[in-house]
Amino acid sequence: MEEMKKVANEQFDWNAYENDLGVYNQPREEIAEAYDKTLSNVAVGEVVEGTVTGISKREVIVNIGYKSEGIVPISEFRYNPDLQVGDKVEVYVESAEDRSGQLSLSHKKARQLKSWDRVNEALEKDEIIKGYIKCRTKGGMIVDVFGIEAFLPGSQIDVKPIRDYDMYVDKTMEFKVVKINQEFRNVVVSHKALIEAELEAQKQVIMSKLEKGQILEGTVKNITSYGVFVDLGGVDGLIHITDLSWGRVNHPEEIVQLDQKIQVVILDFDDQKKRIALGLKQLSAHPWEALDQNLKVGDRIAGRVVVMADYGAFVEIAPGVEGLIHVSEMSWSQHLRSAQEFMKVGDEVEAVILTLDRDERKMSLGIKQLTPDPWEGIEAKYPVGTRTMARVRNFTNFGVFVEIEEGIDGLIHISDLSWTKKVKHPGEFTQIGAPIEVVVLEIDKDNRRLSLGHKQLEENPWNEFENQFSVDSVHEGTITEMTDKGAVVSLGENVEGFAPTRHLTKEDGSMPVVGEKLPFRVIEFSKATKRITLSHTRVYEEVRRAEKNAEKADKKAAAEATKSSVKKINASVEKTTLGDIAGLAQLKDAMEAAAKAQKAEKSEE
Repeated sequence: MEEMKKVANEQFDWNAYENDLGVYNQPREEIAEAYDKTLSNVAVGEVVEGTVTGISKREVIVNIGYKSEGIVPISEFRYNPDLQVGDKVEVYVESAEDRSGQLSLSHKKARQLKSWDRVNEALEKDEIIKGYIKCRTKGGMIVDVFGIEAFLPGSQIDVKPIRDYDMYVDKTMEFKVVKINQEFRNVVVSHKALIEAELEAQKQVIMSKLEKGQILEGTVKNITSYGVFVDLGGVDGLIHITDLSWGRVNHPEEIVQLDQKIQVVILDFDDQKKRIALGLKQLSAHPWEALDQNLKVGDRIAGRVVVMADYGAFVEIAPGVEGLIHVSEMSWSQHLRSAQEFMKVGDEVEAVILTLDRDERKMSLGIKQLTPDPWEGIEAKYPVGTRTMARVRNFTNFGVFVEIEEGIDGLIHISDLSWTKKVKHPGEFTQIGAPIEVVVLEIDKDNRRLSLGHKQLEENPWNEFENQFSVDSVHEGTITEMTDKGAVVSLGENVEGFAPTRHLTKEDGSMPVVGEKLPFRVIEFSKATKRITLSHTRVYEEVRRAEKNAEKADKKAAAEATKSSVKKINASVEKTTLGDIAGLAQLKDAMEAAAKAQKAEKSEE
């Protein structure tokens, strides 16, 4: 190079140049023409190929054989981070000289002019191309491919789920064109498609070597509510949530974490569907096998409530070992209640083992057994005749169920509620939740039930009523209720009677109404059935009968007096002579009067 410069310098005629002898005084136009012949002709608006001659942080210098080199912003080459000096690139000539006299080129426009044909060619040839990921968008990413904005779906970025999309922004990756909409000029690309073929071959190799019971190491790839997907080195397997732990698992995140390496055992696999069922808990012994062999029925144990249901609670006494506390074993009370009233998930509880079956791996527990059975010694605590307070728990048509204390129930029969009031339904007498005083009548220890009474708190008033309401006695009563068969009559504050319909007709022939006060005669009294039968009609019928009897008595007395007079006359007549006409006539009249009186008496009878 130095020799060439030296020769050039030696051939230069410095004397002619210094003395301006005209040796180099050719016309400027000739010199420009001669110079232009050494350069390429640049046509504005054309795409030409150039060579990269320089790269800076902001610009790429491209030589297209023109008198000056062109400058392209380096941002137009973001899709190609491997660009080097000497690379051939296509550029679009925007102008031969811009305002600063610089050749203006655009690589982006050159790409865009040829991009549509290029992208279609890549699809046809299944070609691998490079693209620059510009930004995120809904459902995926926007990728610059040959100057065209293509869509990269999130599912096509990689074979594994993507947790951080932002890490791919401003990166250049290889893609395959998978779909083009010619009408709307939409392009869809995929990076996943590049590695799927390789992975498929890899999966076939892995699947061919799988065996049930085989233990492998994998990486937690994805966690769902129903299980964990594990990457076994090119093929995925699923650990169902029930196969994560011998104990109950609310969510797999309690057991494993993303990207965690774990040992798993193959439970089953399907060559056709490429499904592999994995297990984690199977790598450890079942907790029931490690359960203390000395545990037995009657022992006390502690545990944590893991599941609640209306019928009971499941208590975990060790991971994978659970017992059921049925709601009936939560309280000595006979009233069926919900288990949620006694405990909730997460509670630490103490219980007694009621049943234990190691073969079936089942255990039943109880907590009421931690407190004394209230029925033990019931005869001494509540002997017959005991008066105590109770609370109404439930009604039936035949009585009232009450609770004296937790676990001790009793029944008050409807007939034992009141001595006098006829109770059709217990709801007329008391209400649920109300306190009521009772007397213990009978103890049924086998069935855990007491027979109770309420009316027995008072003396039986029917002993007194027997004298007060004797048969044929008359009392004033008020009709409180009318029925098809008769009327209920109140005879006082605590006593009622019943008057049949045929005994209600009043003297004027009308029927009484509710609330009407009338005199009633007792026609029947039964202390055993506590029944007083009444009659209103008998009251006025007895009055009529008395009046008739009095009238009969008066007539009978008159007849008796007439007879006596006749006898006297007959006696005196015998002393007179037959010629005493006046005496005969008088006798005749007396005898006729006596005959009439007797006839009248017979007709009345």
